[in-house]
Amino acid sequence: MIFGIAAVIPALFFVVGVLRDRRRLANAVWLGVTLVLLLLWLLFRAAALEGRAEVAAGYAFAVVLVGLGLVLPVALIANGVLMLKREGFKLANLLSLLAGLAIFGVGFAFAFATARTGPLVDAVIGALLVVAAYVAFLFVSLLLYSVVYGSVGRRSGFDAIVVLGAGLIGDRVPPLLANRLDRALRLYRREVGAGREPLVVVSGGQGSDEAVPEAVAMRDYLVRRGVPEEAVVLEDRATTTRQNLGYSAELLAERGRSGRAVAVTNNFHVFRAAVLARGLRLRMQIIGAPTAWYFLPSAFLREFVALLAQNPVAHVVTCGLLVAGHLVLALT
Repeated sequence: MIFGIAAVIPALFFVVGVLRDRRRLANAVWLGVTLVLLLLWLLFRAAALEGRAEVAAGYAFAVVLVGLGLVLPVALIANGVLMLKREGFKLANLLSLLAGLAIFGVGFAFAFATARTGPLVDAVIGALLVVAAYVAFLFVSLLLYSVVYGSVGRRSGFDAIVVLGAGLIGDRVPPLLANRLDRALRLYRREVGAGREPLVVVSGGQGSDEAVPEAVAMRDYLVRRGVPEEAVVLEDRATTTRQNLGYSAELLAERGRSGRAVAVTNNFHVFRAAVLARGLRLRMQIIGAPTAWYFLPSAFLREFVALLAQNPVAHVVTCGLLVAGHLVLALT
């Protein structure tokens, strides 16, 4: 009962946070804490019951353990191999493979710790497991809230549509970027159909391996599909998501477009872009475009690492406190 009551508090913080600003990182944490407390409540409630409910809870727990300890890492490793075959050998494409190997490593560490190797070794391995649990909690919380964020919010009534750039192949728009542009195109047509005349800002500079700035290729893509050239504004300096958002906002302000704006990116990138927009104090929400299924695991992992990197001190301090508490309990 106590866990069920305790879950109400973070749930209230979550609801208030979402109502105040959906782009808050804290919303994901409150959602995660709420779900953990609810899970604990369900487990203790099932354990208190007799007969089938307890057996069912035991089977469910076993299924979760097998899924997390075996099925998930195998799936991540398989996805990593597929990413390398289709996208080439890059660090970003190795993330799902490395995550799968890391989960196997955590499992082996847990098995080693249960072999009664001594209090000191058990304490050290336990500390590593505590850090792994903290990272897993954050990842699941951010993943779930990314889905929530991408599923709610306004879908029309925009004065401006910003399309965030992605890498070109020479001067050609690849599928990843085409998905963003197609989503922006649908939004533009919906707004025009409702009697509005939104500006479309295409944002992206030129990389060393690109024949033209991303913004130029993006503009040409939209114009060929019926968007008037005068309705498209080029932002061809940005090389990061923060610059995409900031420079685009400046261009809109110069043109007197201070109303509702939306930025379009891929679904895996939505929440981090929203956090960055909030940090820049922009009145801009983010909408996601679909992404090839095999690309999602590595993409979500990359976004997760980037979100962690925004607050490294907070995460290091939190991990340090958790590990210190574990060591005190384990060694005493």
